[in-house]
Amino acid sequence: MSTYPTLSVVKALLQKHELAPIKRLGQNFLIDANIARKSLEMAAIQAGDCVVEIGPGLGALTQLLLEKECEVHAIEKDAGLFRYLEKELLQSYKSRLNLTHGDAMDKPLASLSQQREDTKIVANLPYAISTPWLDAVLSGPLPLRMVLMLQMEAANRFVANPGTGTYGPISLFLKSAYKVMEIHKVAAQCFFPEPEVGSALLSLERLKEPKRFPKEIKEGIRQIFRQRRKQIGSIIAKNPMAPQFQSWLQELVKQGMDPKKRPEAIGEDQWQLLAD
Repeated sequence: MSTYPTLSVVKALLQKHELAPIKRLGQNFLIDANIARKSLEMAAIQAGDCVVEIGPGLGALTQLLLEKECEVHAIEKDAGLFRYLEKELLQSYKSRLNLTHGDAMDKPLASLSQQREDTKIVANLPYAISTPWLDAVLSGPLPLRMVLMLQMEAANRFVANPGTGTYGPISLFLKSAYKVMEIHKVAAQCFFPEPEVGSALLSLERLKEPKRFPKEIKEGIRQIFRQRRKQIGSIIAKNPMAPQFQSWLQELVKQGMDPKKRPEAIGEDQWQLLAD
């Protein structure tokens, strides 16, 4: 596969190997070379990089990464596509391609057992797993960069600001650890089959001093946002949580925050006090 596959090439490959896009897995194959190159550019890919790829599909982007002399850890859930990748890529790039047949929810970083500080992620995420997968990544050693292909709705939710209706726990957890570098819209015509909704490439770079929230604090924040239309003082008073939340609210009130604020209106820097 010397060049990025066009629509006709993708269709021919699927037919030849008796494969087909599986809707329940959210499979939409990228058929635009410009978007593939944009992904590598946004991830600042260089020779020797350690790259985790989620959902390699037919391996077109995987091969581009390997041709850049990257060490690639790819995970593919579809058994048919995994067998295809074994046959077409693994034998040629055995020294630099680590291919896993499995679910990215079980292995968010594919076969990478001990993450390097400079690890990068390139992922084509089905909508159904985008939030839980990202939450799992944010709970472990943080990759240096991530470039995520997402439904536009998910991308907007991930980068939402306080005070907006789409702002929620995942926005807070993500932006406490990563700087949003770029959002690049991707047309439906860039995929086969064409998705019914818009997509975007989201480029993220780890902050110099990223904040990660302990598991119990994250669950408490999720509970609070499930009552996002109520006042924060009322939520915590009527639903006693961990002592950290009581102390956190008391400190913010001392600093002048109105306890009548709703969760979505509380600033990110105030929520981040819970991570310390």
